Amino acid sequence: MTVQYSIIWYLTEQTHSAKVLSYATIIGMLPMILLSPFAGTYVDRWNKKLLLIIPDVIAALVAAVLSVVILFTGHVSIWIVYLALFIRAVAQTFQMPTIQSIIPTITPEEHLTKVNGQFGMIQSANMIVAPALGAFLFTIVSVQYLLLLDVLGAILGIFMLQFVKIPKINATEANLAAKAHPIKTVIQDMLIGVRLLTQNKGLWISLVIGSISTLFIMPIASLYPLMTLDYFKASIGQVGLVEVCYSVGMLAGGLFISLFGNWKNRMIPFILSYISLGIVMMISGMLEPSKTGFVIFVALTFITGVGVPFFDTLLMAMIQQSYENENLGKVMGVTMSILSLPGPIGLIVFGPLADSVGVNRVFLICGMAVFLCAPITWAFKSARNYDLNLQSRTQTNQTQKL
Repeated sequence: MTVQYSIIWYLTEQTHSAKVLSYATIIGMLPMILLSPFAGTYVDRWNKKLLLIIPDVIAALVAAVLSVVILFTGHVSIWIVYLALFIRAVAQTFQMPTIQSIIPTITPEEHLTKVNGQFGMIQSANMIVAPALGAFLFTIVSVQYLLLLDVLGAILGIFMLQFVKIPKINATEANLAAKAHPIKTVIQDMLIGVRLLTQNKGLWISLVIGSISTLFIMPIASLYPLMTLDYFKASIGQVGLVEVCYSVGMLAGGLFISLFGNWKNRMIPFILSYISLGIVMMISGMLEPSKTGFVIFVALTFITGVGVPFFDTLLMAMIQQSYENENLGKVMGVTMSILSLPGPIGLIVFGPLADSVGVNRVFLICGMAVFLCAPITWAFKSARNYDLNLQSRTQTNQTQKL
């Protein structure tokens, strides 16, 4: 994460362009969109520990090669930066469905929401350190050396995984068929993932509306550095401060979920997250470009961070609880793709728009759209009651097992 933030600081400082930041985010999202459905099918069949290790090794090798190239050429082209972001995104595409499919195999069902909250806390803690460290290192270390942190991260990650016990996948007939007809099996599994999702009407509606919200949330996520630097005329260090406040908010939100996450209807806080995110984005877009405005912006960024786990953590917990472990990778792969797909569209539209009408107005427009996702979701009875029905079915199944 430190490397990724350092790359963003570099692009922001060098270009001051919303379009460049948007394109960088799009490149980082493309692998998630294109490969997630296929990655999910392999998650259900392959050794999950290897699926966590191999992408790290590949990312580390690419980072090392890029570092050497930059060191000897003495020039950091934008396309090289884009390539680094793309490779990192490819690695993450395989890792995230794998992690999300591992959690329910080692977690009691009744604790899934809390464990997902704790997982979110760990991610948030990482995101607290990374922006500050990235901003600091960016001022004293060249980009080619910062890239080598990916190599160090891969070594440490692989070492730590040796102490983690992950349930092994049995060599079923499905696994043998996958080896015999890999392409056919991948397509079939992807279609299974789509079918399983669409059969759960309430969950499917929530997922589609969540995907639409990404159309407006993703541009805002990519424009935070530009809002800080160009609109509020702040420094790179203050850009790091904004990112840290966002991450501290995520940590607080994840902590709250991990402690009090056993709600009878998780759809209520899920829907409320749209309202909080929308309001905060709208207020951010109406602030004056002053020191006082920036202080308020930092506080609002913290509130944004608090609201984010109530969207992704609760949605992931409900999905994990809705499907058997052998199909979870397929479902997660399709889910990641659906949630990511509208992001590049929003970036293509709102990145250039921010350059022409102002980044603050884009915050206002996108905030209004995110806010509207709340009443739209609530309007569907199958969506707002989905978790009530899910937990009722889960309790019935547990009673029958006893």
